[in-house]
Amino acid sequence: MKSKEVRELETKELAERIESEVAKYNQMKLNHAVSPLENPSQIKAARRDIARMKTELRQRELNK
Repeated sequence: MKSKEVRELETKELAERIESEVAKYNQMKLNHAVSPLENPSQIKAARRDIARMKTELRQRELNK
């Protein structure tokens, strides 16, 4: 997910998306520990997407 796409989301929708992405990320890590993923770089990409979303959410909190 690109930064531009993150900025277009509503604040409430962004918070919900973060929760779902974190759950998906944790499941991905667990699955990778049991049996290696076909593409382990997905974990890195998911972590960075979560960071982008959290950064945007924090910027919105500070700009109120």
